[in-house]
Amino acid sequence: MKFLDHPPRYFFFTGKGGVGKTSTACASAIRLAEAGKKVLLVSTDPASNVAQVFGFEIGNRITPIPELPNLSALEIDPQAAAQAYRDRIVSPVRGLLPEGVVRGIEEQLSGACTTEIAAFDEFTALLTDNLTVTNFEHIIFDTAPTGHTIRLLQLPAAWSGFLDTTTGDTSCLGPLAGLDKQREQYKAAVDALSDSHRTRLVLVSRAQNGAIREVTRTHHELADIGLTQQYLVINGVLPAEEAGTDELAAAIHHREQRVLANLPEALKARPCDLIALKPFNLVGMPRLRQLFEDIALPTTLATHDRQSNLNAPTLSQLVDGIAADGHGLVMMMGKGGVGKTTMAAAVAVELANRGLPVHLTTSDPAAHLAETLSGTLDNLTLSRIDPHVEIERYRAHILETKGRQLDESGLAMLKEELLSPCTEEIAVFQAFSRVIREAGKVFVVMDTAPTGHTLLLLEATAGYHREVSRQVESLDPDFTTPMMLLQDPGQTKVLLVTLAETTPVLEAVNLQNDLRRAGIEPWAWVINSSIAAAETSSPLLQHRAMSESREIDNIANHYASRYAVVPILKQEPVGLEQLLQLASAQQITGRLVKAA
Repeated sequence: MKFLDHPPRYFFFTGKGGVGKTSTACASAIRLAEAGKKVLLVSTDPASNVAQVFGFEIGNRITPIPELPNLSALEIDPQAAAQAYRDRIVSPVRGLLPEGVVRGIEEQLSGACTTEIAAFDEFTALLTDNLTVTNFEHIIFDTAPTGHTIRLLQLPAAWSGFLDTTTGDTSCLGPLAGLDKQREQYKAAVDALSDSHRTRLVLVSRAQNGAIREVTRTHHELADIGLTQQYLVINGVLPAEEAGTDELAAAIHHREQRVLANLPEALKARPCDLIALKPFNLVGMPRLRQLFEDIALPTTLATHDRQSNLNAPTLSQLVDGIAADGHGLVMMMGKGGVGKTTMAAAVAVELANRGLPVHLTTSDPAAHLAETLSGTLDNLTLSRIDPHVEIERYRAHILETKGRQLDESGLAMLKEELLSPCTEEIAVFQAFSRVIREAGKVFVVMDTAPTGHTLLLLEATAGYHREVSRQVESLDPDFTTPMMLLQDPGQTKVLLVTLAETTPVLEAVNLQNDLRRAGIEPWAWVINSSIAAAETSSPLLQHRAMSESREIDNIANHYASRYAVVPILKQEPVGLEQLLQLASAQQITGRLVKAA
């Protein structure tokens, strides 16, 4: 593997969610540790699954991996870090300041911004050679899905600049005096990230157009902030020998080879490694050791191991239940890379094809809905919540309303506050709330961002709900908030999208538990891109189909009140005809207009 040649001290594995960052990071950590190096594997993902991959509980502490003495792991827990951060800020003033003032500080520290900066404090400590990590020769970061990663990597510069320009006494992060103490640590983190001799970025992708688009964007954004030492890994490539076994394998192979042959110039210039698709799930040390190896397969499966026809509900059958209500919010949620965008588009097209009015929208900064649809259809409208647009709209509104009555000094302070990292959260939340209200009249199908980002958005919704509840409950007992609508199954149906693989299923289970704690009950599960639901004689694909069948049974019997299985198609699911084929065998009955 080129990316492991002459290894530096720090590795960052990043890319679109679901492409295999965690598996690649874990396998790399194992290889370096088995070469005699002392290695620390760190997850900065709010939705970390490193523990599931190793089959061993890790948590928010440096934990030795029993099977490999040179390897330790750490999962940064954003919520635990945020609570510790709040305690550190509030405890010294509790009892000294009036209780109302203390409550005000706690309110300031209740948002997602505090959670992010608290986790960042732990992250920067690992980049500044503190005593905790002095004995480790390599520190490998398994980062969160791309949007969160970019934000995380920009924070050293962003927060250093914020401290330099902010002149007030407090911010959404608490007293600025406390932040100022971290200035040197932040500067050291910036230096480490920008030093190509100390830090190497590994961009992990799949041989799929969507994943390649995302990793190209990541490449440019990282380069723009000075992180230029980048390597490319294309994971899960179907071996050429499988292409001659049946039509499905041939279609997948040819599709992947076209993608590889047409890589953007920016990626072609990067050192690149290809990792072959494996016939098993990458869970446990023995499997992880084989990730970078070629695996021999029997040419056929034993009779009792051959896949049987999968008898499972279709996506069209789920849409029957959705359509019966006549309107409502349909939210696609799940781990990045499982196909939420495609599933959202398929549900929207299926509803519109039945003559129902549908608004398809996304809050995912990395979504490509227009490319997925590749056309227009009667009854279907398309939009995207663009964070940059929403921030500018929000800033303009605040300056026009609150800023109108301020003097020059007050206006300067307001403009400064609107530059804080919390502004995007508030602005996007307001746009999100407008979409929720619209679902009272039509169907709104929402393609959400990867899990961690979505939960932060819901956290903001819950905070707004609590605040409005305190202020208006006594005045208007019939008031409603966006959170109430999300919790009402008559108004909102949450569909959890996953793949029939161990890690995505565990991630969906964790998300379902988080939603239930917020009072939101998922309505259904959608198992996407299933080999078990397709027909294949490829030995490798049949092995994967066997593993999938076990996961599908587990979902049906233990986790989902209702579910659907969507087969992998020979052609990439782009365009209205292909999207309808995902849902059912129906033909388009509306007027189709090809995109220019």
